[in-house]
Amino acid sequence: MPLSDLLALLALATAMAFTPGPNTTLSAALAANRGLKAALPFCLAVPVGWVMLVLACSAGVGTLLQAAPALRTGLTLAGVAYLLWMAWRLSQTAALSEVQAERLKVGFAQGVALQFVNIKAWMAALLVVQGWVTPGPVAERLAVVLPLMAAYAFASNFSYALLGAALRPWLQHGQRLVWFNRCMALVLALTAVWMLLR
Repeated sequence: MPLSDLLALLALATAMAFTPGPNTTLSAALAANRGLKAALPFCLAVPVGWVMLVLACSAGVGTLLQAAPALRTGLTLAGVAYLLWMAWRLSQTAALSEVQAERLKVGFAQGVALQFVNIKAWMAALLVVQGWVTPGPVAERLAVVLPLMAAYAFASNFSYALLGAALRPWLQHGQRLVWFNRCMALVLALTAVWMLLR
């Protein structure tokens, strides 16, 4: 891959990975409420799901998504419903003592599945495939793109989880966790609305 292409991919990966979105919001919220160890499966799931999306788009599934508006609408609605459901569950937790595994749990499988109902992730994967994978030898380009994008996906989610875990002692006092969770729930809900309006 030419250096100019690689630098452009790094810039895109940085912008995509580290700006707040449903994945980073959930990473921070899970770690803040349940600890870093509980958030780690989700942090690992995001890059796995992302790699699967890029592979699917490389195989032509992304083109099908673009060509079938009903499929795209279905994915969008599923993603919106999931984000709103997670926002509601998050908003119901008011104290660390109330955080139960069944109330606020997003494990590895759910983290991977979330990528497949995230229309933003599909569009980003399609952009990466069209811009950096298919212009050259696909196998060689994927050998560069997949590890790089997976590393960025993990680094961003783990960074947000570290931030959430660092806030845990501070969140134990007064109504801080209530407001933190409501803010995180609002970010998820706004992301859902954004997905609907795209």
